[in-house]
Amino acid sequence: MGKKVYIREYYLDKIRGFYNSDLIKVVSGIRRSGKSCFLLSVIDDLKKRGVADKDIIYLNLDKRGFTKIKTPDALEAAIEERIFDDDFKYIFVDEVQNVNGFEEVINAFREDGNFSIFITGSNSYLLSGELATKLTGRYIEIEMFPLNFSEFIGMKKFLAKPIKSTNEEFNEYIRYGGFPKTLEFDNLADKELYVSEVIDQIIGKDVVKHRKIRNKAVFERVMTYVINNFGSTTSLANLSDYFKRQEHISILPETLNTYLKILESAKIIYKCPRFDVKSKKSLRGEQKYYLADLSIYFARNVDARINFGPVLENIAYTYLSAKGYKISVGRIGNLECDFITRINDEYRYIQVAMTIMDENTENREYAPFEKIRDNYPKYLLTMDSLLQKRDGVIHKNIVDFIANNENL
Repeated sequence: MGKKVYIREYYLDKIRGFYNSDLIKVVSGIRRSGKSCFLLSVIDDLKKRGVADKDIIYLNLDKRGFTKIKTPDALEAAIEERIFDDDFKYIFVDEVQNVNGFEEVINAFREDGNFSIFITGSNSYLLSGELATKLTGRYIEIEMFPLNFSEFIGMKKFLAKPIKSTNEEFNEYIRYGGFPKTLEFDNLADKELYVSEVIDQIIGKDVVKHRKIRNKAVFERVMTYVINNFGSTTSLANLSDYFKRQEHISILPETLNTYLKILESAKIIYKCPRFDVKSKKSLRGEQKYYLADLSIYFARNVDARINFGPVLENIAYTYLSAKGYKISVGRIGNLECDFITRINDEYRYIQVAMTIMDENTENREYAPFEKIRDNYPKYLLTMDSLLQKRDGVIHKNIVDFIANNENL
């Protein structure tokens, strides 16, 4: 546990209030997003607050010395043999899904009342609904995303890597994503190989092997379609119709829904529902899907060209989601607002575009704002260096907005 790790302060702020709570702290997120290192940073934070080494129990079930812990009895014994007194203890179990039936052990220590418990594990299992049932809801989830652009720059500095111009760094961030270990490689081919292998691991370990997918070839086609069309409005009916007409594959909407939920539970994609601004109600049927990390797209496509429309939307979506904003796609009559965010019952309206230097594009981006009758703030996020002042809309450069770790 002596490893020095990059501190992701935002997530620490989210979990600190629960350090001494009997609620089980479940750290979730796509594989390789930094969950294990985050546990180490929590441990370091506890030590800085005066917690003694003897009161911290840390098991990484993927590491040498712990890989034989496969049963609830073995897990309980491993924890018990590290308890030497009756003082309050902090238990950390990384990759807890390696123990079939771990819930009964974790819940038993929670019931004891003298332990604060932190766990991470494979999302395909932890977030399938079984955890909620077996731990009877007595847990909180801290959801981690891969690095946002601000953290990307911060971790480069932490690793003493050279920092190029902001635009160059942003383009690299788009292309190779925010999986933390990617930053350790200087050669672009090495980055590409690492990212590609991570994506293959996620799909192989967190999707295909742990799910009963009868037709893996069809599932692969669906997954490829959703990944390649991130940020596009879709519905089960539209997807079913597409595969029937274009690929001559008949897939029931119920099967498509199952496939999408599998990808969501593995944290590969995130569903962004539609929201009617006038009625303030969610709309059923159509939604958009965004990727946990843009490298998922580029790792599975030979075309490395950047379509900045959906790319910038995806970056904004994951950045704001990590900050705790609830996000929907807005419908305003026959117009669409890219995002409506809500936090503490306050709304924010957001349009995202590469540029509004063209007058027609500017008018198109402002059009949804003109239909909104309430007084909640309206944001336009672009890559423009010259910022517009129009109709009270807050125009921000999206690169600077995220690099400076700003809030709405």
